[in-house]
Amino acid sequence: MGKFNFKNEEDFWRVKKETEEFYRTIGDVNCPYFKEKIAFNVKGLKHLKFKSNRQARPRKDQYSRLKLIRLVPEVLKRSHTLQGVWQIKRFEAQKTNSRWEQVMKDVTYYEFIAVLDTARVKVIIKEVLGGEKHFWSVIPFWGIDKATSKRILHSGDIENY
Repeated sequence: MGKFNFKNEEDFWRVKKETEEFYRTIGDVNCPYFKEKIAFNVKGLKHLKFKSNRQARPRKDQYSRLKLIRLVPEVLKRSHTLQGVWQIKRFEAQKTNSRWEQVMKDVTYYEFIAVLDTARVKVIIKEVLGGEKHFWSVIPFWGIDKATSKRILHSGDIENY
């Protein structure tokens, strides 16, 4: 087992609790690429736990993303180069006249890739037209173990992957 695979339910719940406490302390981070602050709001944390409003991510997936969240502020603080941009129109929840509605909006996702603490991660920043840029996701760099054909996180000795 790697450091991004949980051993039991207690381990999962402990990491989840610790990560949620850490996440609340971040607030925002200054990103040199944008020359502005990136917010760490509830939307990003929710996205790490859920694929959509009613579909939770598998615990293995949640666990690895939650473990990597500690690297995200450092990735953003050091990022001077953008690795990718994706623009799309999609329905976003927006409060109008005291109720939530789904409104078609232009959404831009920005991608930063970095290797920190021997883990390669992709950090996604989301911007909805008319809103602030905020942390959206951290994605582990997965590979396939040739011996077992199982998904593994590329961490440790990068030269051997």
